[in-house]
Amino acid sequence: MAEPALLTVDQLAERTRTSVRTIRYYAGRGLLPPPTLRGRTGLYGSDHVARLMLVAELTDLGFTLAAIERYLERLPSSAGPEELALQLALLTPWAPEQFDDVDRAGLEDRAGRTLDDDTVERLAASGVVESSGDGRFRVPGPIALAAGLDSLDPELSADFWRRSREIIDRHTAALADELMSVFQEEVLQPYRDAGRPAEQRARLASALARLKPVTVQGVVTAFGRSVNRNIRARAEATRAAAR
Repeated sequence: MAEPALLTVDQLAERTRTSVRTIRYYAGRGLLPPPTLRGRTGLYGSDHVARLMLVAELTDLGFTLAAIERYLERLPSSAGPEELALQLALLTPWAPEQFDDVDRAGLEDRAGRTLDDDTVERLAASGVVESSGDGRFRVPGPIALAAGLDSLDPELSADFWRRSREIIDRHTAALADELMSVFQEEVLQPYRDAGRPAEQRARLASALARLKPVTVQGVVTAFGRSVNRNIRARAEATRAAAR
């Protein structure tokens, strides 16, 4: 098998969307191992790419630089790309959490139209946007915002959307907790008990990646079936009461 191509610091910066200055700063802090020297040129490999991606994810999750250093110190010095990819897979959020902070004018600019107070209230009640209470809003990307606006029936009150969101949040939080407990017990813990064999690292990261689409599809399918059963049960109860 051919060895992966080594990168110059400029190529590494382009590959990871990190500035050269930041890469050198991280290296100075010990967050990156030294490059391989060929003459006077430092060359970087796949482990540097994986480590930079992990640092970026930790930063996005709100880790301070000191906390990132402590996190990386717990990883074995021999950790290669597969181990780092596994750490990244375990940390990466399943859903994008990129929001922009805007005022009312910015919200309307994103929506592409003027929004009355009732629509804004329903957007916040349904969770499409988050109101900070001081006239500012955390707004998702334009596609998510447009989908949220399209789904808000004007005949349904903000209270309806608020109560619906509370129900969804409550049950999905329990679902996420139970699913991750099963993954911990059935997949992650046996891997740890086996001493983290190198040949299992990529397989474990792949299993976690596959868990997302299977879970999402399973939730959608199960919810649809449950609603259908509920409709049939209510219809049967109505017929029985009318007899």
